[in-house]
Amino acid sequence: LRLKQSMRNRWERFSESHPEGTQVECEVKNSTEFGLFIGLDGDVDGMVHLSDLDWNRPGEEVIEEFNKGDLVQAKVLDVDVEKERISLGIKQLGGDPIASAADSGTLRRNAVVTCEVLAVKDNGLEVQIADTDITAFIRRADLSRDRDEQRPERFSVGQKVDARVTQFDKKTRKVAVSIKALEIAEEKEAVAQYGSTDSGASLGDILGAALKEKSEEK
Repeated sequence: LRLKQSMRNRWERFSESHPEGTQVECEVKNSTEFGLFIGLDGDVDGMVHLSDLDWNRPGEEVIEEFNKGDLVQAKVLDVDVEKERISLGIKQLGGDPIASAADSGTLRRNAVVTCEVLAVKDNGLEVQIADTDITAFIRRADLSRDRDEQRPERFSVGQKVDARVTQFDKKTRKVAVSIKALEIAEEKEAVAQYGSTDSGASLGDILGAALKEKSEEK
């Protein structure tokens, strides 16, 4: 009974000295398929679940970067004295980029954004949206309106591309961007501004006029 009370007192003491939101420096004791086990002050352990490692990247990928004995910074998310369970978070040390982008209006559906190519894959491009920490994926079919140009290999890592936001959901955290959608939107805008093919102008003439004006503006 005394041992049980002593154990309980440890968790209570930790809860009192480290309320929710407290930042702690701690040591990685072990990693499992569920997350990181962390050694904390007062001879108690906590856990960083896979979902609390990073805002953007899969926890299964991020956890590979941690080793036993590493010192890490984490935030106390919850202390359950009854269950002797402490939940910690590493991603919570920084703000949620999705929430920040939504609240500031930086990202919204149909907005045009510049992206940097992070990885070229067979099925599309992994990109990072400029001025944010948000990553997105451009599917192969969305690389161009021209099917012959829907080839990921024509892009390279580090290349900047413009795209249109086709999906942005703060709740589900889904962000989708498309070069194809931007090309279609620009073509519609050019036709509306410079005339339609029904008037005798070819699509090439119309787009040429739009591109000429854009280059003159620069």
